[in-house]
Amino acid sequence: MYEFCPYFTNDGSVGLFCPKEDDIYHSTYGALSEAYEKFILPADFEKFFKTNNNIKILDICYGIGYNSKSFLNYFYEILSKKIAAVNSSIDTIDTNNIFYKIYIKAIDTDKKLMFLSPFIKSKKTILDLNLKKLNIPRVEKFLQKNSIGNKKQYKYNKFINLILLRKIIKTHPEIFDDKELVEILTDSKNSQYIDSNMLRLFKHYKNKRYKNTSIFNLSIFLHNIYYKYISKSYKKALKYLKINDLSIDFIVDDARNALKNDLIKYDYVFLDAFTPSKCPCLWTKDFFDLLYKHLSDDGMILTYSNSAAVRNAFMQAGFFVGKIYNKDYDKFIGTIAAKKLEKIKTSLSEYDLGLINSKAGIVYRDENLKLDNFQIKANRAKAVETSNLMSSSKFIKNFRGVNNV
Repeated sequence: MYEFCPYFTNDGSVGLFCPKEDDIYHSTYGALSEAYEKFILPADFEKFFKTNNNIKILDICYGIGYNSKSFLNYFYEILSKKIAAVNSSIDTIDTNNIFYKIYIKAIDTDKKLMFLSPFIKSKKTILDLNLKKLNIPRVEKFLQKNSIGNKKQYKYNKFINLILLRKIIKTHPEIFDDKELVEILTDSKNSQYIDSNMLRLFKHYKNKRYKNTSIFNLSIFLHNIYYKYISKSYKKALKYLKINDLSIDFIVDDARNALKNDLIKYDYVFLDAFTPSKCPCLWTKDFFDLLYKHLSDDGMILTYSNSAAVRNAFMQAGFFVGKIYNKDYDKFIGTIAAKKLEKIKTSLSEYDLGLINSKAGIVYRDENLKLDNFQIKANRAKAVETSNLMSSSKFIKNFRGVNNV
C-alpha cells in the first residue's frame, strides 16, 4: 500500500514526509514559501519575460508540483499586469500583442505523487499542526528544527490545479485506473489536504470515461466540462491562459535516464531532489555535466542546497556558482549555477570557497550515470577517508579563529 504522509507546513501549505527516505519533501517553514523564495523569486522571471516570449523549464523531482505550480501562478500574475496595461477588458484581449509559449518538463520517479499534485489544497486558512495524529515521529522534530516563521504570505490560484489535472489526463489517461490513487483521494483522514472541487471534477471525468467521445472530439468534450463544472474565477483564468501555448510533459523516470536522449536546452532548471546524503545520484559532478549540456547559454539552475560538495560539483562541471540570499531573513537559502557570470548576483564568500576546498567539498561521482545511491555514497566516503585535504571541522575552526567569528 502506498504511504501518503501529508501535514501542514507553517505557511498553511501541505508538506509531505517520505517514510522510505525518512525525510521531508518540503521545508517545514512553508512548502509554498520555499518554492517561491528558493526557486521563483531568484529566477527573476519578470525580467526574463520583458525580452522573451518563449520559455523552457526543467523541473527535476516534481513531487506534488510546488515549483511548477508557483511558476505558473507567477506567470499568471505577470500576464495579468501586461493584459491590464494594454486591454481594458479581459474579453477584448489583443492576442497579437501578448502571446507566450511555455514548456515544462516535470520529472519524478514517483508517479503517484505526480497524479496527486492537482488535488493538493493550495493553502489552509487556519493552521492545525497536530502532528501526533499523523503518527510521523520525525516530522515534529523537523518542524522544531526548521520553523522560523513566515514574514511573507504566498498563495497560488486554485485554477493552477485544474490546469495540471487537464495536462495529466491528456498525457496519462491511466490515472483513471489507479485504484490506490482513488483510495488516497477518498480516504477521510486525507480530506483536509485534498481540494474537494478537484476531486469532484475528477470523479466526473472518471464517470464519463470519454464514453461516445472520439479522440478527435476530446478537446471539445473537456472544454464543455470545464465551463459546466468550474466557477467564474476558473473561467476567467482559462481566458487568460487561452492566449498562450502551454505544454507540460510529465515524465516518470530517473532524471539521469530522462535527460540522456533529451535534445532540449532549458532556460531554467529547478533541482529539488532529496538532500545529497539521501539521493546523491542527482548531485554528482557527472549529472551536472549532463545538466550543463541541457542549459541554455543565458539559463540558470536553482536549488535549495548549500552543500560544499554540490557547489564544487557545479564548478567542476563548468558553471559559475553563487548563492540565493533572502533579505527578509538575512540568510542564504540556496545555490544558483549559470553559464554566464553576470547571472550570479551574490558570489560565494571566502568561507564558502574554503569549505569547498576542504573534505566537505569532495564531490559525488557517477561517471556512467548508472550507480545506485548506496554505491555513490560509499565511493565518496572512501574518497573522503583517503583525501589529504583539511577536514571541514578543522577548516571551520581555523577560519573562525583567524576571522574572530
